[in-house]
Amino acid sequence: MKKLLVAILLTSVMAVTLAGCTEADKVSYNVSKEADNFNVNRRVAIINVRTDKVEFEVIGRISVDTSDKNKLVIVAETAKGKYKKHLVNMTSWNMYVVEDLEGAQVNKYKYEVNYMPESIVPFTVTESK
Repeated sequence: MKKLLVAILLTSVMAVTLAGCTEADKVSYNVSKEADNFNVNRRVAIINVRTDKVEFEVIGRISVDTSDKNKLVIVAETAKGKYKKHLVNMTSWNMYVVEDLEGAQVNKYKYEVNYMPESIVPFTVTESK
C-alpha cells in the first residue's frame, strides 16, 4: 500500500512538472545548453550604472555562470580545448548584459542519453562447456 501511494505521488509530480513546460521553455533550455557548450557566439558587457560606460567586455564562444549574485563567471573557449576564465565582482555600481550575437540552431525535441564509461563496472563473460 505504501509503495502504491509513493508511485501515485511520483506520477502526479511528474505530470504537473511536464504539463507546466511550454515550447518556449524547451527552446530556452536548449539554447542555454548550446551556449554553455561553446556553440553560440555571445557578447558580455559589464556596465557602470553611474557613468553608463562599458567597463569590461568579452566576445566569443563563452559560457556565463550567474548562479552567484555577487560574482559573474565567464569562461571563454579561445581555441580547441583551450579556455580562459574571468571572474567579475558584481556590485550595486555595475550590471551585465549577455547578448547572443548569432542565434542558435536548436531542436526543441532533442534529448540525449550519456553513459559515462568510468562509472560502468567492468565484467568478463566466460563460456562454460
